[in-house]
Amino acid sequence: MTVRVSLVAAARSSAPLAERFDEDRPLDPTGWHEVRIAAHALAPLGAAELRYCSPTARSRATGRALGYAPLVQPALRDCDMGRWRGCTLADVAACEPAAVDAWLADPRSAPHGGEPLLAFISRIGSWLDTRPACEGAIVAVAEPAVVRAALVYALMAPPSTYWNVDVRPLSTVTLSGGPGRWSLRLEAGAH
Repeated sequence: MTVRVSLVAAARSSAPLAERFDEDRPLDPTGWHEVRIAAHALAPLGAAELRYCSPTARSRATGRALGYAPLVQPALRDCDMGRWRGCTLADVAACEPAAVDAWLADPRSAPHGGEPLLAFISRIGSWLDTRPACEGAIVAVAEPAVVRAALVYALMAPPSTYWNVDVRPLSTVTLSGGPGRWSLRLEAGAH
């Protein structure tokens, strides 16, 4: 049986340049505003038989605000950034430029002492592959990084592709298939 998983990127919790690694902040006013605007279009996904979210405050709040009443899934947590947690990329690049270069170049490296990119992608892929077959759909609200990792895994793309996928807050993507055989499904827009 084919499983259909719609992923919704959580609303924003800070301005893009102020985003910090592995930070668990609640939605900011812009995020709440964007949820209110998108709620009508995203509400139908709440009819999914199974509704999940990552454990972050913004993912939980986004799921609740959309009316999904999602179940928290620890496996959908953001990448563990070790000692870089709470820092911006600019902060880390200023203090540890060689470590940032190594992290960006090698998906197996974890100079921050946390989770390597390859392990993060594999963890998210394992979550996808273990979704139960159900008659209805599945929806999951997660951090944009989690959505990127799911796309890289589902498309069997090289890990370096992760850096080329831009996932905006409240964007959605649907994956259909099952373990080891996922397809990206693009929905037609409203006319």
